[in-house]
Amino acid sequence: MENIKLMTIDENDYSNLKYYMPSIDDLQQMADYFSVYSDLTRLKILSALSIKTMCVNDLAVVLNANQSTISHQLKALKSLGVVKDIRQGKIIYYKIASENINEILLNGVNYLMK
Repeated sequence: MENIKLMTIDENDYSNLKYYMPSIDDLQQMADYFSVYSDLTRLKILSALSIKTMCVNDLAVVLNANQSTISHQLKALKSLGVVKDIRQGKIIYYKIASENINEILLNGVNYLMK
């Protein structure tokens, strides 16, 4: 069977697309990163942490959630570099790792409010 290519874009556009499209590995990393925002509990945690640095217990109280659930989600968020922890004595506090995370959350809210 003959492979027929129907292309409606010109060669220059095609070359630009091939050059600038992220690699499969980069796209997979982006998909993994954006999956952070697809879980309601993680979004609640990020929303709370965008307002104030907190420990697991405080997050559990504020979000009316089980402490082990919060710990599990914080571990996932930390492994993706979205939150970081700060130890003060025996207590570990969590905060948003980058102002970019706050911008993403705010952009999501702004998009929904249009």
